[in-house]
Amino acid sequence: MARKDLLKGLMDPARPNDTPAGASDAATPPPRMKRGAIGAVSQSIADLKGRAMIDVPADMIDMAGIDDRLDSDEDGIAALADSIRAYGQQVPVLLRHSPNYEGRYEVVYGRRRVRALKRLGQPVRAMLRELSDRDLIMAQGQENAARRDLSFIEKARFAQQMVQQGFERAIICDALHIDKTVVSRMLTVADALPEKLVRAIGAAPGAGRDRWLALARRIEGLDTAALVKAAKGADSDARFAAVFAAAGRPAAPTRDQPVTGADGAPLGKLRRGRERLAIDFAGDGAAFGEWLLTRIEELHADWQQQRDAEEED
Repeated sequence: MARKDLLKGLMDPARPNDTPAGASDAATPPPRMKRGAIGAVSQSIADLKGRAMIDVPADMIDMAGIDDRLDSDEDGIAALADSIRAYGQQVPVLLRHSPNYEGRYEVVYGRRRVRALKRLGQPVRAMLRELSDRDLIMAQGQENAARRDLSFIEKARFAQQMVQQGFERAIICDALHIDKTVVSRMLTVADALPEKLVRAIGAAPGAGRDRWLALARRIEGLDTAALVKAAKGADSDARFAAVFAAAGRPAAPTRDQPVTGADGAPLGKLRRGRERLAIDFAGDGAAFGEWLLTRIEELHADWQQQRDAEEED
């Protein structure tokens, strides 16, 4: 009879968490594990239940964690819904019991699948885990690190929100699988750009880290409302380009400017443009130009190291 009752728990359908809303995990002591063969069986059954799949009504699932998307992606959700309608849900989502509402669930990852299934009115195939708020965000961050469809600015905002929630840099690095230098650059961009402007632009997947860093420097001292108005275009990449151009400083005169060496001797002429800087070496400066070419990689590495050190300070 004891073994029958032991196996009965595995076959029971998943039930909402009985823990009162707001109660801490520490309030519920862990079950006492029996020793010997029965203890081993109990642990195996607990592991199986932790990996079991459940079907959850889509309208019983709430969003949770960090808002990691800038674009609504309605077209993508519609396409995903069409695929699920035709082939079924191929990949389960990860849920936890809602800590605030009895009988409800929160999505850890798989938000787009949940939205598509809500649109279809179909139940959501899910794995269920007992996760704290910290574990939820860590799981979401690790999933985001493995995804290629999140843009640089979306990952930067994710890191920024983790900082705002009190997570240390080391934990952010672990969650996103990046080093402290990359986190510093992400936070430099996220902190420099107003939220209204970032949302007006969108994800801009075609604009990488360097372009977002350049934009963060360009907008310093500029009117945010004017930049938001400039964010116009067919997609987020076009809106980024429009804001980047609007934030550009007036082009300096392109007339030739002399370039001299340490001894004051002329080396060539400098030409500046909005997006261009060129030095035309001539005369004795031509030999210096050739030498410079042989050292360009070393000098560029020194410049990058100095820039990275300044960003970490």
